Amino acid sequence: MTATSSVPLGARVHVEPSADVAESARLGDGTRIWHLAQVCDGAVLGRTCALGRGAYVGPGVVVGDHVKIQNYALVYAPAELATGVFVGPAAVLTNDTHPRAIDPDGAPKSAASWMPVGVRVGEGASLGARSVCVAPVTIGRWAMVGAGAVVTRDVPDFALVVGAPARRVGWVGRAGVPLTPVGDGVWRCERTGEHYIDKGGVLVDGHH
Repeated sequence: MTATSSVPLGARVHVEPSADVAESARLGDGTRIWHLAQVCDGAVLGRTCALGRGAYVGPGVVVGDHVKIQNYALVYAPAELATGVFVGPAAVLTNDTHPRAIDPDGAPKSAASWMPVGVRVGEGASLGARSVCVAPVTIGRWAMVGAGAVVTRDVPDFALVVGAPARRVGWVGRAGVPLTPVGDGVWRCERTGEHYIDKGGVLVDGHH
C-alpha cells in the first residue's frame, strides 16, 4: 500500500507518496523514506534512518537507529542491521543458501519449501556500492565492505574487505579511514588519533 496516516509513524517522519510502506511497519522519529522505496510487513526502522529511492526492506527486517540505505539497495529478510550501518547503492543482502525457482519435480517453490537465512550487520559497519552479502554471514562492528565485493564468510570487527570472494586487506577505524601500523600490534587512525590493538587477528580499540 502507499503510505497513509494509518502507518505507525514516529515524529517528523517523511514518506514520499510514491513509497510503499506496509501498515504493520514501524518507522522511528526523523526517518525519511524516499521515492519508490518499499518497506514490507513487520519491518522496523529506527530513528533518523534514510531509505533511498527504490530501496527494499523485507518483511520483519530490523533496522537500528541512524541507518542509511542508499538507492536500490535490497535488504531481504531476516536481515538485522545495527545502529549506524551504511548500505551503499544497489547493495544486496541475500537470504537463500540454495536459490531455485522450482523444486526438483518442476513445481514452483512455495514459501513453505525453503528456510530463509539472514545477514547481520554490526554497529557502524559500511557496505559499499553493489556489494553482495551472501547469507548467512555476519559483518562485524565498524567493518567496511568495498564496492562490488562478494561476502561469503563472516567479516571481523574493523576489517576492510574487498574482492570476490571478499578478503581482508586491512583495518579501518570508526572514521572509516584505513589504519596505519605503528608497531607491536598497534594501529592508529590518522584522522582521529585513536589507537587499536590487533589481538591475534581480532582488532579492539585501545580502551579494551
